[in-house]
Amino acid sequence: MRLLATRSLLNVTRLLSARTATTQASPAATQSEQKWDLYAGVLVERLPIVTKTLEPIEAKFKQMLDQIELEKSLKSNHELRKETEKQQLELLKAGKIDLDSEALKQTAQDLEDAYNEEFARFKPAPRVTEADEKNDIRSLDRKLEETLVLLVEQKLGSKSHYLLPQGLHKKGESMRQTAERTLKEYCGDSLQVTFYGNAPVGFYKYKYPANARSEATGAKVFFFRSVLKDSSANIGSSKVKYQWLSQEELKKQLQQSYYQSVSQFLL
Repeated sequence: MRLLATRSLLNVTRLLSARTATTQASPAATQSEQKWDLYAGVLVERLPIVTKTLEPIEAKFKQMLDQIELEKSLKSNHELRKETEKQQLELLKAGKIDLDSEALKQTAQDLEDAYNEEFARFKPAPRVTEADEKNDIRSLDRKLEETLVLLVEQKLGSKSHYLLPQGLHKKGESMRQTAERTLKEYCGDSLQVTFYGNAPVGFYKYKYPANARSEATGAKVFFFRSVLKDSSANIGSSKVKYQWLSQEELKKQLQQSYYQSVSQFLL
């Protein structure tokens, strides 16, 4: 009797263990069977146009370096010529030498005066542009000291969002080719960029709403980095809704989870 009871207990234990293992394996099996749409996203950057304004400590340090260079540097050809002409003029006034009038027709001092006069007329372009004053987020001529990132309006489900340009991968394409095609479809031929490489720099995935799922559970987006060419124009199509935003503006515009993924590959 004890032997039969022991065998029955062992059989029950084995059955419970098998059921537990099956229950634990089911979610993993279900997850592995989930289908995901593959997308290629494009990070388009407009790099800074001008150098950043120096902080007070940076300006002070630069001034110190300039002073050190001035004190320790050798004299330039212009300075040497100026000293030579000054000595010749003193000798000429003393009647000790006789120089041809052509020799002093345009002296180093005359050149220096002309340079100073031209410099006084020079006015540098303002760092704060008209687009900054109007807060025109569609313009490339704003925030010249910062990097701007392109966002385009895209429809996800029933809602529209501003995101990095992204497009569905097609069979036979590489992910880099999908990224290039996507950017052209959204922005046209006027926007000229250079892609940094064939490998993605970032990744993000999201699930579709339950009522919007057909075959795929969600999307996996692989991001490629690109930089706007100097000769490139802005997006020419008026049908495309887009924005050029700085990193601070991106943080406010994008959803938190999406921004956290994108911020990993922003410089």
